[in-house]
Amino acid sequence: MREIASVEELKSLLGQEVAVTGWFDVSQERIKKFAEATGDYQWIHLDEERCRKESPFGTTIAHGFLTLSLLPMIVESAISFPAGKMGVNYGLNKVRFPAPVPSGSRVRGRIVLKEVEEFEGGVQNIWTVTIEREGGDKPVCIAESISRRYW
Repeated sequence: MREIASVEELKSLLGQEVAVTGWFDVSQERIKKFAEATGDYQWIHLDEERCRKESPFGTTIAHGFLTLSLLPMIVESAISFPAGKMGVNYGLNKVRFPAPVPSGSRVRGRIVLKEVEEFEGGVQNIWTVTIEREGGDKPVCIAESISRRYW
């Protein structure tokens, strides 16, 4: 866990890889629950038999937005701001899904601090988060995540 105690310390990390997380499981059960929560029941996520026969991936895959939804968990598992009052997601810039996440995969995040901008009472950060799949040859998600931290 990387602890960042101040805005000055945060600024000193600009342009650097701040953290690499541990691995997280993306099970078929997690994919099913995401489908239920979002109403996205496309067969490539849920129909294991059809995927074996018809999908180029040979198995079910996670929703792209499920992968994206892991961003808060990924960042919070690796970086803490003990002096901060709270943090909020402010939005996203560019998001891409270069490769699928097959059911049963493990993913982790690499977190780079791209930008820091102070405002009254806090700081806005842009993090480039690259989510990679264990054993994969390219990232499964690359996103610029904008967050605000209040001090």
